[in-house]
Amino acid sequence: MKTQDFDYELPQERIAQRPLPQRDASRLMVVGRENGRIAHKQFTDFLDYVNSGDVLVVNNSRVLPARLFGRKATGGRVEILLLKQLTSTCWQVLVGGRKLVEGSQIQLENQDGTLSQILAEVTAVLAGSQREISFSQPLDDVLDELGHTPLPPYIHEPLADGERYQTIYSRPLGSAAAPTAGLHFTAGLLIELRAKGVIFESCTLHIGLDTFKPVATENIFDHQIHSEWASLSPESARRINEAKLAGGRLLAVGTTAVRTLETAALRSAGISGTLQNISQRDAAGETSSMCPWKPVAAFEGSTDLYITPGYKYRAVDAMITNFHLPQSSLLMLVSAFIGRERLLDAYAAAVAEKYRFYSFGDAMLII
Repeated sequence: MKTQDFDYELPQERIAQRPLPQRDASRLMVVGRENGRIAHKQFTDFLDYVNSGDVLVVNNSRVLPARLFGRKATGGRVEILLLKQLTSTCWQVLVGGRKLVEGSQIQLENQDGTLSQILAEVTAVLAGSQREISFSQPLDDVLDELGHTPLPPYIHEPLADGERYQTIYSRPLGSAAAPTAGLHFTAGLLIELRAKGVIFESCTLHIGLDTFKPVATENIFDHQIHSEWASLSPESARRINEAKLAGGRLLAVGTTAVRTLETAALRSAGISGTLQNISQRDAAGETSSMCPWKPVAAFEGSTDLYITPGYKYRAVDAMITNFHLPQSSLLMLVSAFIGRERLLDAYAAAVAEKYRFYSFGDAMLII
């Protein structure tokens, strides 16, 4: 299957540059998974599509203030984006700046632009603009003083309140980008869902930037997705399975919650190790999904699950998701759930109806 099969035209003015004043004031496109029927709603209308006993699962990962600035000895300014912590003082990062070779030293800036006492040294040059950097002290206790909220490159306006790029239920720090489908939820909406009998559960997947990059290979199966750390607690797994056995549906908020739950179902089914090409194996009939549902198993560790058309969903019954970039792995994941042509038809309708796209944009419910 070709990457270009997942392309679509999007006018630049449809890319949301700022969040709406009220989180749940966004629009909601509701799409039937089986028939493709489209309804145009408001996000608060989500309440009409859930029942008592359904389980709503969110990704509770919190975005790190991972964007750092510093100065080289020559005075040149450097931008550092933290991607993955390797040791207490060593990180895999993306850098912006010239001649950042092994041994280059950088003095970090505070948020106000003054120089801090923390030094960083490039210890390894990786692919492209990636580096390994060793800091003179652990960053855990000083990130709030040094770091800035990283925003996607298609957002060109500064964010006045960094909390608007965090979900209201975010807890453990670890993501380089927000699980944006969850940005629409307010405390009031969650209270209403609980009052209706909807069960609220959380999982964790710390998001890396590679998740959001367009697929660069001609064939989608040649793309290598990077692994990300994820977890589902034994208590949440038990409650999810009990609710499913009682007839409830499993609704995932965002593609990262989808990947975590599907990883948990694959582990329950005894399929472990690398999950990179599970979609190809599913399409070839090398795995079985005789049962329409597989229980989820608690786990903690990395997942490289790459969901593309051909993948047989084992756990998730419905999903809330934002509108994704063309040729991205996220668009392919949603295509696997609803069908590529049906999804592209929905995207064309969203463009025609002037929906807001990407991180601060509107949402889609596939049910």
